Amino acid sequence: MSDALELAARHDAAGRHDEAVNALAKATGSGDVAATTELGKRLLTGDRAPYLPRDGAGLLADAARAGGVEATLRLACLSALGAHVAQSWAAALNLVGTAAALGSDEARGQLRVLAGREPDRARGEDWRDVARVVDVARWLTPPRGTALNEAPLVRHYADFVAAAACAWLIERAQHRLRRALIYSGTAGGDIKHEMRTNSAAVCHLGHMDLVNVVVQYRVAAACGVPVDNLEGPTVLHYAVGEQITDHTDFLNPRMANYAEELATRGERCFTLLTYLNDDYEGGETDFPVLGVRHKARRGDGLLFANALPSGERDPRSRHAGWPPTRGEKWVLSQFVRTRAVFNTPAENVA
Repeated sequence: MSDALELAARHDAAGRHDEAVNALAKATGSGDVAATTELGKRLLTGDRAPYLPRDGAGLLADAARAGGVEATLRLACLSALGAHVAQSWAAALNLVGTAAALGSDEARGQLRVLAGREPDRARGEDWRDVARVVDVARWLTPPRGTALNEAPLVRHYADFVAAAACAWLIERAQHRLRRALIYSGTAGGDIKHEMRTNSAAVCHLGHMDLVNVVVQYRVAAACGVPVDNLEGPTVLHYAVGEQITDHTDFLNPRMANYAEELATRGERCFTLLTYLNDDYEGGETDFPVLGVRHKARRGDGLLFANALPSGERDPRSRHAGWPPTRGEKWVLSQFVRTRAVFNTPAENVA
């Protein structure tokens, strides 16, 4: 860790976030690549800093040009998403290939997942050659599904995400798991509650990678919406006995803060769950009103509508995640909105 990062960490620990930002900015002006990367990430998401995403993206680009591997990988995600920089899959993959060629294990892991192979050294390939053969079109093509219920829609997708991507998403989420929370209108914020006892790792632009991004594009294709309409994804973990009881995913405008949320970011019209493993017992997803109870295989997707085509909230979408009775369950949860939402400060990404 550079001196500037250590100083910023001390300021953050004492709650002096403005001073932390100032320390990073001073070091950025002196050409400190690590400080430039950290400041860029903070401004990008509004994490203990002003929400200045274009400035943040510019700093990440500066750090990437200076050879910063982490900045290169963050910039790759922005390029794939078209977030505060021009959208370009070619640029995104080239950036990940460059980071892999520089020795980044993270970049190489992403390319192993996305391309399904390593460089063929006998043919003179390097990691940039692997990046060029990633089949992006496969992720962007709407998958075929099977309806488990028509109204409201509940649809199953077999082999929605490859096994290697499932394993990658689990591995990347493990160290960020925290007790999952629910929103309380009475408390005016998120709280722990016995209705939801599992743990969760929420993703935002500060720690997404290209595997996250291609899965998001696949979700968008399944729902027929732009990728901008997707919230930050969340990896859910359920140990034996952990669950989330009956609930709905749509937003209640009568609850505190939700009326403004709906007006600016729209309704959660769909939820898509990707099941990241299947070596557990129990743990079904249950729709009690519809009489649908689903147990998926690793890599399967489950899409369900939370609102009618008219936009009216549909209480029939009530569902629950039952507890595993053996093993542990991993799921990627993705909320889909009726409006573009994903360029939001980190603290507001659900």
